[in-house]
Amino acid sequence: MKKWRIFIALIAMLSLVLTACSSGGSNSGSDEEALYNKVKEDGKILIGTEGTYPPFTFHDDSGKLTGFDVELAREVAKRLGVKAEFQETQWDAMFEGLNSKRFDMIANQVGVREDRQKKYDFSTPYIESSAVVVAKKDNKNVKSFEDIKGLKSAQSLTSNYRDIAEKNGAEIQGVEGLSQSIELIEQGRVDVTVNDKISVLDYLNKKKGANVKIVAEAAEASESAFMFRKGDNKLVKEVNKALEDMKEDGTYKKISEKWFGEDVSPKH
Repeated sequence: MKKWRIFIALIAMLSLVLTACSSGGSNSGSDEEALYNKVKEDGKILIGTEGTYPPFTFHDDSGKLTGFDVELAREVAKRLGVKAEFQETQWDAMFEGLNSKRFDMIANQVGVREDRQKKYDFSTPYIESSAVVVAKKDNKNVKSFEDIKGLKSAQSLTSNYRDIAEKNGAEIQGVEGLSQSIELIEQGRVDVTVNDKISVLDYLNKKKGANVKIVAEAAEASESAFMFRKGDNKLVKEVNKALEDMKEDGTYKKISEKWFGEDVSPKH
C-alpha cells in the first residue's frame, strides 16, 4: 500500500511538471498568436472606423458603409478567410475602443507617427499623400512650389497648407475649402491652391470636367496604415501578407484607381 501511494504521488508530481513545461513552452508564442487564432475561430475581424470621413470611410446614398479604407479592410479580411465586421465610432473613441479590445484593428486613415508607434503596432502603410500645387490646365508657368511666389493662392486660413503657400511667397486668398479653391482657379480669380494630394485626386475623380491639374508635388509624404494593439504580431503579419498579395495581383491598384484615379500606395 505504501509503495502504491508513493507511485501515485510520483505520477501526480510528474503530471504537474509536464503541465508547467507545456504551459511555459507555449507562452512564448501564444500571446503573439492569441488574437489571430481568436479571429480565425470566430470567423470575423472587428474593425473600428468613423464612417463619416469620405472618401475613406462613409455611407453612400443607399446607407451602405463604403470607402477606400473600408474596401481595403474587407479585402484583407476576405484573404484572411474571415468576415470584416465594422464598428463605427468617433475618432477619439476609436483609440480607446482598440485599447479596451472592443475591436481588433482600426481602418480610418490613421497616420503612422512616432508617438503612435510607441503605443501601437501598424501594418505596412497602404497609402501616402503629400502637399501639391494645383493650377489651371493651361498654366505652363507653375512647375514647382517656388513658382507660386507672388501669385494668388486660395487657401483655408486655418490649414497648414496655407502656411506652405505663404512660406513660398504666395499671396493668400481665404476660402472655405478645396471646392471653392478650385472654382476660383477656374474663374481666373486666383492662380493656384496648395492642398492635400489625396483630397485633390478625390475631387478630380468625382469632377471629371474640372479645368485644373496638379503641377507640383512635395517630396515629403505622410503615410497611413491599419493600427493594432501592441503584441498582436501574428495578426499584423497576416494582414501585411494580404496587403502584399493584393499589390502583386493588381487588386490594390484596382481599388485605388476606383477611388482616386491612380495608384496611391507608398512608392518606396
